[in-house]
Amino acid sequence: MADRVFGDIPGYPPGSLFENRAHLSAAGVHRPLQAGISGTAKGGADSIVLSGGYEDDEDYGKLVIYTGAGGQDQFTKKQTHDQPFERGNRALAFSSTNGLPVRVIRGAGHPSPHSPPHGYSYDGLYLVESYWHEPGRSGFRVWRFRLVKIPSLSGATETEPSGVSEERGFYDMLGRQEQTTARIVRDAALAVSLKRLYKYACQMCGLSLRCPAGPYAEAAHIRPLGSPHDGPDVISNMLCLCPNHHVLFDAGAVSVARDLSLIGEPGKLKLKGRHKIGQEHLAYHREHFLTDLT
Repeated sequence: MADRVFGDIPGYPPGSLFENRAHLSAAGVHRPLQAGISGTAKGGADSIVLSGGYEDDEDYGKLVIYTGAGGQDQFTKKQTHDQPFERGNRALAFSSTNGLPVRVIRGAGHPSPHSPPHGYSYDGLYLVESYWHEPGRSGFRVWRFRLVKIPSLSGATETEPSGVSEERGFYDMLGRQEQTTARIVRDAALAVSLKRLYKYACQMCGLSLRCPAGPYAEAAHIRPLGSPHDGPDVISNMLCLCPNHHVLFDAGAVSVARDLSLIGEPGKLKLKGRHKIGQEHLAYHREHFLTDLT
């Protein structure tokens, strides 16, 4: 198989139309002839197809809430069991964590005003901002991926194909899309007050990074802000974390139990008297993000 391309395919800018999956594959825009996710668990996902195969998909144009793969009966295409965190689902999670752009293709069978009347259309590059799991309409657990269009990467000309020239970390990628994604305005004063309360030390490991301009830590929201999670921007929904534990927390590798013991590694969350964490936010994180890989 040809080398996987994370970015636009030369000769096929956003808006390109394809008669069928075979033409999509031949062009390299989406290689699999049947699977909706192109990628590997250890290398990331380079493209997805919205074709109406999953009832939980939500398409708002520049924002897509994409349903992961698996859990369906091969004959009826009905959801019959929980989706596993493997293959295509892990590929999209890898792309999220590593800031890799994903090509989004829509098929005529996808019930959306953004779909083409026939065949398939390539819509451009999207960033997988986050992912989580929750019960779908069928009652079985599905993986969900929030993808936001990246105009700055999708607007490249045919002679200058866009893509990823070097690896960029998860928070680096998210933090530098200010002009291309619908950013959520956070109350900076709240974040600063929280970090000062803990003297910029991580509530999980106690690490405090010392930079030339001063100490550094990150304010992490327990229940994410914005649709579809709609977490509040309040101190009770925030943690002071080092960058490593911020990534692990957002990726579902570590969480916090009701008694504040850590899930996923030993230890207990450090808590200052004035910091009252909402147990409902911790429960939401455990329910939607914690991933058991054992």
